[in-house]
Amino acid sequence: MAKQEIKYEEAVAQLEAIVRRMETGELDLDSLAEELKKAQKLIKMCKDKLTKTDEEIKKMLEKEE
Repeated sequence: MAKQEIKYEEAVAQLEAIVRRMETGELDLDSLAEELKKAQKLIKMCKDKLTKTDEEIKKMLEKEE
């Protein structure tokens, strides 16, 4: 089964929700560990998307020159 890709904005919203739950003390230790793993994956995905988009924009700009 292929990994379903989420939109950048949705990933950021999920990260913000995780941070909110961490700040309010909503998460027990086991849940905290799981949410941190999820946050790490979301952060990597966001960084990858930003890098890819940056490269695509640079290529487009170079073609225009």
